[in-house]
Amino acid sequence: MTRPADSNPQRRDFLAASATIAAGAATVSATADRPPITNPRATSGDVAAEPDWAERLTIDVGTSKGTIIGSDDKCIQAAVDYIARLGGGTVRLTAGTWRLRNAITLANGVRLLGAGPDTVLIKDTMVKSKLIADSDWFDQEVTLADASGFRVGDGVVLRCRNPHNGGPTVIKRTLVARQGNRFKLDRPLRENLWLMAESTVHTLFPLVTAENAHGFAVENLTIDGNRANNDNLDGNYAGCIFLQDCRDVVIRKVVAINNNGDGISWQICHDVSVTECHSHGHTGLGLHPGSGSQRPVMRGNTLRNNDIGLFFCWGVRHGIAEANTIEANRVGISVGHRDTDNLIAGNTVAKSTKNGILFRAERGKA
Repeated sequence: MTRPADSNPQRRDFLAASATIAAGAATVSATADRPPITNPRATSGDVAAEPDWAERLTIDVGTSKGTIIGSDDKCIQAAVDYIARLGGGTVRLTAGTWRLRNAITLANGVRLLGAGPDTVLIKDTMVKSKLIADSDWFDQEVTLADASGFRVGDGVVLRCRNPHNGGPTVIKRTLVARQGNRFKLDRPLRENLWLMAESTVHTLFPLVTAENAHGFAVENLTIDGNRANNDNLDGNYAGCIFLQDCRDVVIRKVVAINNNGDGISWQICHDVSVTECHSHGHTGLGLHPGSGSQRPVMRGNTLRNNDIGLFFCWGVRHGIAEANTIEANRVGISVGHRDTDNLIAGNTVAKSTKNGILFRAERGKA
C-alpha cells in the first residue's frame, strides 16, 4: 500500500524548517562555546550563575552576647532556620560552649562558622529507657518505662531487634510532645517497636547533620561527642558530623573529638571537602567517606586515636586523600569494595596498632 503524499504545504514547510533549525543548533553546539558570563545577575530560577555578593545575611549566636543568645542546640537551630528561609548566609558562633540535646540540622546555603577551637558544641549526657507498650509501624508515639530524664525537643534513637528477621532496627526521631511517659515523635515510626523485640529509646543523635542538602559549610569550631557519657551510635547513623545524601559541602578547621562512634561521616554524598580538620579519640572512624560517595577531597587533616583513621566505605570513587597525618589508630587507612580511581598520596601513617594500610577482602564470589 502506498502512503499518500502530505497534502498540507504548511505542515511540510514547518517540518522542513524544524529540521533545518535542529541541524543548525547541532552544528553550533559542536563548533562554538557559549559567550562567557561577564556580568551575572540574580535571575529567578537560575542557580548556575549569580553575582559574588560582597555581603550576605549573618546572624551572631553567643552564650552571653549576639543577635541570638543561648547555650543549647535550640538557639543555634533557630539561627540556621532563619538563614535558610532567606536563601542562605552565615550563622556565626562566638567562643563558648553549647550543650546539645538534639542535632544541629543544616540546610542549603548555610555556613556554620565558629570563632576557633574555643567554640565548642558538646553532646549532653545520654539518658535511656525501655519501652513498655507496643508501637506499630504506623504509630507516631512511644511509651517509656522511665521518662524522668527525657524532655520535649530531645533527639532520640529508638532501637529493637527486628521481630521479623532478628536484625537490628535503628530509628532516629525527635520528641515533640508528651503526656506523662508517652511521647509524640516528629515523624511516624515506619517500623514495628514491640516489647518482644526488646525496644529501647536513647538520647543519641549526630551533633551536626544534614540530609538532602547542598552548598553548605561547617568551619572553625570544636565538636565533642562526650563519649564517656554516651552509648555507641555508629557512623551509618551519626558522628560529630553526619551527612546523608548531600553534595557540595565544605568542612574546614573542625576539631571533632571523643565520639562513641565516628568523627566525620558522610553517606552517599558528593563533592565533600574535608580540610585542615582534627578527628581523634573516637571509638569508630576518624573520617568516613561513606558508600557511594563520589569525589571526596580529604587534605591536610590529622586523624589520631580512632579505631580506623580513614575508612573508604563501598564504592567511594574519584577521591583525593592527600597530606593527612594518620597516627595511633588500630588501622590507618582502609580501602575495600569498589573503592576505585582514588588518589591516596603523601599521607603520614604511623603507630597503627594492627594495620597501617588495609585492603579489605571481597565478600563471596568475585
